[in-house]
Order: sequence, then C-alpha cells, then structure tokens
Amino acid sequence: MASFSLLLSPITAKASLPTSRFSVHVSPSLRIPSSHPTIRVSASIKSVHKASASSPVKAAAPPPHPLPFRVGHGFDLHRLEPGLPLIIGGIDIPHDRGCEAHSDGDVLLHCVVDAILGALGLPDIGQIFPDNDPKWRGAKSSVFIKEAVKLMHEAGYEMGNLDATLILQKPKISPHKEAIRNNLCNLLGADSSAVNIKAKTHEKVDSLGENRSIAAHTVVLLMKKK
Repeated sequence: MASFSLLLSPITAKASLPTSRFSVHVSPSLRIPSSHPTIRVSASIKSVHKASASSPVKAAAPPPHPLPFRVGHGFDLHRLEPGLPLIIGGIDIPHDRGCEAHSDGDVLLHCVVDAILGALGLPDIGQIFPDNDPKWRGAKSSVFIKEAVKLMHEAGYEMGNLDATLILQKPKISPHKEAIRNNLCNLLGADSSAVNIKAKTHEKVDSLGENRSIAAHTVVLLMKKK
C-alpha cells in the first residue's frame, strides 16, 4: 500500500480536511524558520479518505538537553602469575609476578577506560576491545585510554577530575605513585591536581590479600566543554 510523508509548519501551513478527501494548501513562498517546530504527518492512501479535522497531530520531540557533567565508575581485577610483567598506570613495577591478561593487563588503565565509557553511557572496555580479538593480544593499554579520551572529546566533554584506588598486597605503590599519576595525566590531558591515586592492601584476605590478584576502582567526573 502506497504512503506519503509531509513536513508542515504549524505557523505557515494550513490544512483543510473534508470528509471525502484530504488536501494541503501551502503558500508558494513557504519558508520554515529553523526555530519553528515541524509536524510530521504520515498516512496511507486508504486512510486519507477516513481522515477528520479532529485527528490529533503531535510535534516531534526535541533532542535531549546535554548534561553539564557526567559521572562514571570503573572496576577491574586481574590474577597475578609468576614471570609476567606488572604494569600499573603504564609504569613497569618491579615484582616477582604480573597480571595475566589478553593485553598488557594494566588494571588501573583498564578501569579508567571503563569509568570514562560508563560516564558517556557507552559499552564497557570488553565490548569495544574484546579479549577474543587477536589484534589486542599484548596491546598496550594506553591505546585503550587514547580511544576513550577521543570518545570523550567527541561527545563534548573534558576531564573534571579522577579518583582511583589500587588494591594489592604487594608490592608497595608509594615509590611509584607520582610516576603513575604523571603518566596518567599525560594520557588524559589533565592537570595533576585533577588526578588522584591511592593504594590499599587487602589485609591478607582472599586472593587480593594473598598476592594472587590485583584490583582497582576509579571514579571520574566529566565536564561539558564551554
């Protein structure tokens, strides 16, 4: 069955709807200002003869207003295995074991990526960079961060601030904290005052406390660009 669509301005267009037929009279000089809402009317040829002047016509919904800020949370955990490098925040940390992962296993950068994606309402890191894709085998997590930052800027946001907590029993992170924060600031394009890194042990409880795994939590605040 054939159908048609018309765009009508509620101010400059006028429609008459007799019971026997449907006709639209539009001025030849019709101009639809960008500030005027438009009304979309769709009807099949069969329904044209059944139209009545009392039929309601709804205006198209306006686009959602962009939020002035967005908050996201990220979490990641990796098992620690002997003989692997331990990379945290892009920094190689001396230790007798490292993260088992498809990429370089950087638990901090992974959860930062998830926090940014979550704030933007996007899929998580595992969906965008699946661990069954061979091209991400051994990839540096800085690649994932750069993509997340690109998506953030494309959406019209910039980093407000970031707060991250590392959870591991060993090794001590305090000697490496500034190097980790500086590298993270460079990757995010953020001032050091906007990035905070904390580290906690797990009081020798479960895999985290037994030096068998490492975890991280991150919260980010994204601000709408002015």
